[in-house]
Amino acid sequence: MTRPTRAPAMLHLLCGRIAAGKSTLARHLAARPATVLVQEDAWLAVLYPGEIQALPDYLQRTGRLKAMLGEHVVAMLRSGVSVVLDFPANTLAQRAWMRGLIDQSGAAHRLHLLDVPEAVCRARLQARNAEGSHPFQTDEAHFSLINRHFDPPSAREGFALQRYG
Repeated sequence: MTRPTRAPAMLHLLCGRIAAGKSTLARHLAARPATVLVQEDAWLAVLYPGEIQALPDYLQRTGRLKAMLGEHVVAMLRSGVSVVLDFPANTLAQRAWMRGLIDQSGAAHRLHLLDVPEAVCRARLQARNAEGSHPFQTDEAHFSLINRHFDPPSAREGFALQRYG
């Protein structure tokens, strides 16, 4: 008896400013068969409730989370399960960690770049904050601070890039 062939595991990565639509796209991508969604915000909210008040808090907690989840993500990919990694791929350092997952697992990958104007993201963020549906509220000062660190990927990084306008 032959087993049905399955597409090789794919690691989906997301890049875009706060409120660009990364999590919405992540949920859409994760609806595919044999695909698991790993959401940074959900993990951080449960593991560190009320502990992330400033950028250094976030950097410390996400570093711990990445150290714990990295091996698990690689194992899923190696076993043939695709992963949508809803972590920002917004800086060289963040993408370097993701590149390590690709290299360790040997999985195919796609970096989804949501190229949404800052003004649109700002308006979406204000609506999201008012709605109260997101585990973290981001004020104007933090939005500006985080966006100063936003560094879209370049071709020399070697990612399979899919751009959304």
